[in-house]
Amino acid sequence: MAPLLVLAVITGSARLIGRLGQFGWLDSWPHSARLGLAAMFLLTATAHFTQPRRAALIAMVPPRLPNPAALVTLTGVLELAGALGLLLPPFAPAAGLGLFVLLLVMFPANIRAARAGTGMKTMPLPPRTVVQVVFLAACLLAALG
Repeated sequence: MAPLLVLAVITGSARLIGRLGQFGWLDSWPHSARLGLAAMFLLTATAHFTQPRRAALIAMVPPRLPNPAALVTLTGVLELAGALGLLLPPFAPAAGLGLFVLLLVMFPANIRAARAGTGMKTMPLPPRTVVQVVFLAACLLAALG
């Protein structure tokens, strides 16, 4: 729930600041979404490197995949790179699309965790799926908007 809250609060605040004329660049939903997503992915990336969340993420990796710890580290690095890319205008569209793909690739781990009751237990699968759609939509808005 914290990632969704960060995305909503930062995106909404950035948009409001843009509308007030303080920073013209933020006077668009795509630019504000980039800032909100960057904050969200900075937050979620920290879980990939700090305990006890790192252990929970490793437990979510489907058993058929090799070296779960390395995959969790890799996805954390990709989240950090994507967050940085969102903040650099020339790279923001590619970063948004890359994060979109990353979310799609990682979602089976969320499904597995919800069904098996392992890993990070933030919410049941149906609402988690709705939240995932919000994240995916925000990535597309940041990339294509």
